Amino acid sequence: MSYKELIIEGARQNNLKNINLKLPHNKVITITGVSGSGKSSLAFDTVFAEGQWRFIESLSTYARLFLEKLDRPDVDAIHNIRPAIALEQRNPVRGSRSTVGTLTELYDLLRLLYSKISKPFCPLCGEEIKIWDPSHVISELIEKYRGEKAIIVFETRDQIDELKKRGFYRAWIDNEVVDFSSLVTNQPLMDIVLDRLVIKDEPRLSDSIEMAWKEGEGKMKVIIVGTSQTPQFKVCVFSSDNTCEKCNIELPKPYPLLFSFNHPVGACEYCKGFGNILKYDEDLILPDKSLSLSKGAIDPWNKPAYRWWRKQLIKNADKEGIDTNMPYYELTENQKALLFEGCSSFYGINDFFNEMESRRYKLHIRVFISRYRRPVTCSQCSGKRLKKESLAYKLSGLDIAELCRIPLSEIIKFFENMDISLFQRDMTKELLRQIDFKLGFLKRVGLNYLSLSRDGRTLSGGEYQRVNLSNQLASFLTGTLYVLDEPTVGLHAKDTKVIADIMSELSKLGNTVIVVEHDRGIIESADWIVEMGPGGGHKGGEIVFSGNKDEFLQTDTLTARYLNRINKIEAPFERRRSSDKKLSLYGASGNNLKYVDFEIPLQTMITVTGVSGSGKSSLVVETLYRALAREYKSEHVFPLPYKKISGSQYLQGVKLIDQTPIGRSPRSNPVTYLKIFDVIRKLFSEQSEAKAYGYNPGFFSFNVSGGRCETCKGAGYQRMEMYFFEDLYIKCEVCGGKRYRQEALRVTCRGKNINEILNTTVDEAIDLFPDITKIKNKLLLMKEIGLGYLRLGQPATTLSGGEAQRLKICDEMINTPSSVFNKERRKEIKKGFLYILDEPTVGLHFSDVKALLDILQRLVASGNTVLIIEHNLDVIKASDWIIDLGPEGGDSGGKIVFEGTPEDIIKSKDSYTGKYLRNYFIESLVGNRYN
Repeated sequence: MSYKELIIEGARQNNLKNINLKLPHNKVITITGVSGSGKSSLAFDTVFAEGQWRFIESLSTYARLFLEKLDRPDVDAIHNIRPAIALEQRNPVRGSRSTVGTLTELYDLLRLLYSKISKPFCPLCGEEIKIWDPSHVISELIEKYRGEKAIIVFETRDQIDELKKRGFYRAWIDNEVVDFSSLVTNQPLMDIVLDRLVIKDEPRLSDSIEMAWKEGEGKMKVIIVGTSQTPQFKVCVFSSDNTCEKCNIELPKPYPLLFSFNHPVGACEYCKGFGNILKYDEDLILPDKSLSLSKGAIDPWNKPAYRWWRKQLIKNADKEGIDTNMPYYELTENQKALLFEGCSSFYGINDFFNEMESRRYKLHIRVFISRYRRPVTCSQCSGKRLKKESLAYKLSGLDIAELCRIPLSEIIKFFENMDISLFQRDMTKELLRQIDFKLGFLKRVGLNYLSLSRDGRTLSGGEYQRVNLSNQLASFLTGTLYVLDEPTVGLHAKDTKVIADIMSELSKLGNTVIVVEHDRGIIESADWIVEMGPGGGHKGGEIVFSGNKDEFLQTDTLTARYLNRINKIEAPFERRRSSDKKLSLYGASGNNLKYVDFEIPLQTMITVTGVSGSGKSSLVVETLYRALAREYKSEHVFPLPYKKISGSQYLQGVKLIDQTPIGRSPRSNPVTYLKIFDVIRKLFSEQSEAKAYGYNPGFFSFNVSGGRCETCKGAGYQRMEMYFFEDLYIKCEVCGGKRYRQEALRVTCRGKNINEILNTTVDEAIDLFPDITKIKNKLLLMKEIGLGYLRLGQPATTLSGGEAQRLKICDEMINTPSSVFNKERRKEIKKGFLYILDEPTVGLHFSDVKALLDILQRLVASGNTVLIIEHNLDVIKASDWIIDLGPEGGDSGGKIVFEGTPEDIIKSKDSYTGKYLRNYFIESLVGNRYN
């Protein structure tokens, strides 16, 4: 057995069909194939799970408590596997304390750097606070006051008798030297004269300074008397404390915790280190100000549990001269204030929320009040998260929060030009080296537009994965197995090669890199290619090909045919010409947008392109979508700043079809989401045996009591707490994982019971229900969009973001008149909607992209407008109109580089998208490179 190979024998995880596979170590291995073919089952659920399982088993019981343990895969044997690290596109960060800085550990390095070489500045007067030691004091005096008479003094609380014993006989009081004999014995704090001398570079000066420093415990004064010709008194104060003598403010000594917003020592006391305060918002409490109080203008009081509050207001408002039938916006400012503050006649909105706050120990109350609050920048720290004492320390003019707010590209320049002494640079040499390494790797993975203060939870799945990828590069691990899930997600075509080079570097360090990917550039750059298939679901799970790139391109597999341009996603024969109706947005200036004005031609397919961080999501989702959603009152969200929007009257509404899960619970699945299960349960209730026992459709639901197994409540499994180990989820002993009682399972329809129906795939179910239009047509649409491999009852929590997004597209297509699936479908699909999709091709094979485009083109042909944020060149090529943002990411982006058709953008010299699309057009025209 060769130790240079990873050997897999008899893998049967999920839909894998007892496969055997040998993969070379220290190489980049790409696993590709259509959706549902078993790529993730092989890479993550088998190889990674086994690698992590073995590594964790080698640790102590105590160490295992802090590590996530995966189920061991269904496989006969895996030989020569290495400790595994998985970098998924899912962003698990949910809290607001994690930032890009903390995720990359760059913030920890910066805290250490600031504690060593930053300079303190007075928070009040803004002047630099100098921290002295005897050598610096001597240098200062010789440089500025050489040859002048001076008196060296120090402060003390010691008694005069004690001072005499130590050889001191004079004090400095009211600008003159006073002998102790003229003072009272218990004189309070005094300035004691230690020496009178002429400032020269002689041992006497240094001896006196060092003695005064010691006697004054790090504090002393030097009174410059001047020369005999120009007598003067100038008091120079020197201290080892971080004290501003002018404002009498003392700062704490700098140490790493002082710069941590996650620790009480450094965190702003007002916002607790979050940078913002959650406050109740009038726009959320009263979302529709055209409503009157009697018509429900106050949203929280429309809930059944809180209608008493509305009743008492309506009953008593007239006592204060408030007309409850008048639109809220017509009320005077005093009346509005009264509604919030309350009075003797009625309780106000603030009284209501104070009552809710007293009951916030209940989860549902916390969820309820969160709907009416939004974060407001902390007034004490201005969103910087730290105490003013922490922000008083600066490096080259910037405090640590200001440094973290600028893009990484600017931080790199900051460290290149940082103004510090050679001694400081030498002292922090290792720190600066590590910072430079990490910044360099983040730049290489295409994240130089991010700032270190960016909330971790706001990162996309692709950005989060690339942050982790940069961390791995900086760690220089060897002998490790890396498993990556589409690292090119969210990346422009120009950055793809960088990711390929990084993976190659990891392999050259002695690591094995397995990457699940559909990107043409990544597949072609791999050392070894594995194609799964031939189809998805039960039609997949087999090894279609495994070998090197040259061998792969000579085969006739589905992926190879697309790479060789034998199979193509053709551009439309003719671009749609937009009507006179346009949607226009003016003055978009949120995040990095530079007062962008743009127009969307309606009833066309538009693609918004640009490099990572160029402002695509800021413009399309956070500005345009939110502005329209508020206008149509479909969602109460706050858009980023913009001037105005026009053309919304030509639309019925706006829909954001993103990759968020269709459900948070395993009880949600494709057939419940698309309302297919209602029809299936009704069919079961109509069977003769069900009628005989009086079973209604609800009896066949696993969400309510009736036919479900009450032991597991219809979940099919039970959780067993293992205390010192991870909880086990075992099949329910009563129902055997089938979710239902025997009474429900003995009823069959089309030869299958309800559990067997839920375990069939969409493809199988189409053949099972050929005559039930309400089921068949919805399933056909799922098959058309590439979801034929999904099981009907597949838990929503197991669906990828791309699968969830395509299900939402199906739901939009289905949510039409009952005749939507007949031959007149195109005429009856909903018209006049703007559909916004954010990277819908994530996780899609070339053939799946083609199916998706067919569905989207059908939506547009029916009079809708489809606006897509996308990097996929096939989608861009198929668009009617392109809006390209850039030219770069971060502060160098936020502008429209180009607007026009694909044929026009390839002529643009300023557009990266145009450059790569031009090359793609040429390659497509050339066709099969091996003809």
